[in-house]
Amino acid sequence: MIPTISLRGANVSRLIIGGNPFSGNSHLNQDIDEEMMSFFTTAKIKETLFRCQESGIGTMQLRGDRHIMRILREYRAEGGTMNWVGQTTPEALSYDNNIRQMADFGACAIYHHGTVTDELFKKGELDELQRRLAVIRNAGLPVGLGTHMPEVIRYADEHKWDVDFYMACVYNLSRADRVSSAVSGIANSDEPFFEEDIPVMYETVRNTDKPCLVFKILGATRRCATQATVQAAFDECFASMKPTDAVVVGMYPKNEDQPALNAQYTMNAIRKSQER
Repeated sequence: MIPTISLRGANVSRLIIGGNPFSGNSHLNQDIDEEMMSFFTTAKIKETLFRCQESGIGTMQLRGDRHIMRILREYRAEGGTMNWVGQTTPEALSYDNNIRQMADFGACAIYHHGTVTDELFKKGELDELQRRLAVIRNAGLPVGLGTHMPEVIRYADEHKWDVDFYMACVYNLSRADRVSSAVSGIANSDEPFFEEDIPVMYETVRNTDKPCLVFKILGATRRCATQATVQAAFDECFASMKPTDAVVVGMYPKNEDQPALNAQYTMNAIRKSQER
């Protein structure tokens, strides 16, 4: 089994499967978005989740939309046991109702969508951002703040925001204003995946006392040239973050058993980090 960390009492595995591929969000181009949506039927999503479960992965990070919650209902009815970290859904007509629905549906923790966080932060709408975090707190769940910008984490820590954990992207995709493809329906292509962002976010992750769920360590396939480069990205991640942090990785098992491979890469990386 993959070791776990605690998000204010919610135990989550140090490897978490991310849900972008399930929703056809490749961060590459429209063709790959469409390919993912064709591949990930309801049956294939459930098959992937059960394979993660078999591989010792105990947690999934998925959007809180009706499509995903419908699939989770079937997954659980068929014996699925992974816990669910819910992501707020920007296109929901009511943010507050979206939180209530996820809480009622059994999310173990909820975090505020990173692209929306960054947009509000850059606009200076900090009161609205804190109001949204308070809605999660009032639902009685661990509160997460997603972001692609290290300065958001530093600001939230400095001003003692009521946050239990951060979702931290190693690439600052919010260098340019953007909208999630899950909202716009248009693929996010030509995004700013700059390697120099990675050590900056890892330093930020180490410097906060809060647990962090680190994501995009594989650069949405940009660091997947070989299995050796994939293992190297996992090694870098676990060597660079705290023992109280975890990694979120989207999986697209079309050509290889990614749940099993990523579970093994995680265990290898944890062992190496402990030997340092």
